[in-house]
Amino acid sequence: MLPPTIPLFPLPNTVLFPNVFLPLHIFEPRYRSMVVDALEGDRLIGLVLLKPGYEMEYEGRPAVYDIGCAGVITHTERLEDGCFNIVLRGLEKFKVTEEDEGKPYRIGRVQHLAESLDDVVRDELRRQRLRLEAVLAAALERAGGEPRFPPAIPDDDLVNGLSQYMQLAPIERQALLEREGVLERCRSLIDLIQMNGMATGAGWTGRSTH
Repeated sequence: MLPPTIPLFPLPNTVLFPNVFLPLHIFEPRYRSMVVDALEGDRLIGLVLLKPGYEMEYEGRPAVYDIGCAGVITHTERLEDGCFNIVLRGLEKFKVTEEDEGKPYRIGRVQHLAESLDDVVRDELRRQRLRLEAVLAAALERAGGEPRFPPAIPDDDLVNGLSQYMQLAPIERQALLEREGVLERCRSLIDLIQMNGMATGAGWTGRSTH
């Protein structure tokens, strides 16, 4: 369960999903301060997507989507210039209910959004995974690629990994994150692939880590 407040890291093109790893380069002074504080505490950071039009207010507090995903810093490297290379592992979805001031970076009061999987949902997710692999394999073959889906990767991790790393518009990834659970996310991902005839980028190898 998340604490009632977490630091918020707003980004224009990136959405984090549960149990997916995300490498980040932290260079702005306010977010370097955020990383220092996180490393001295619970190592949690909440990733949120900036809404369109953020550019004019970027140095302040531009609008963000209120559904994000918290991640824990699993690896960190402090560079000589004071910047950081970090890796976040997605943990849990949350909803920002309000923001606190008092820090150079943004602090969100958050509500935890559980994505539980009971046996019925797991069984249906297994069936939907087969559909997802089939439509994705067809898209890859049309693009001249070779589909590879390691069977060992759990169903929910495959769906979340594809949602994060496929060639999708940021708003499409945000919409997938906001779906009510991984089963609905899987169904929506299938719909996206079928509508757009898309294939994954060259970087997708079936792994959920970087």
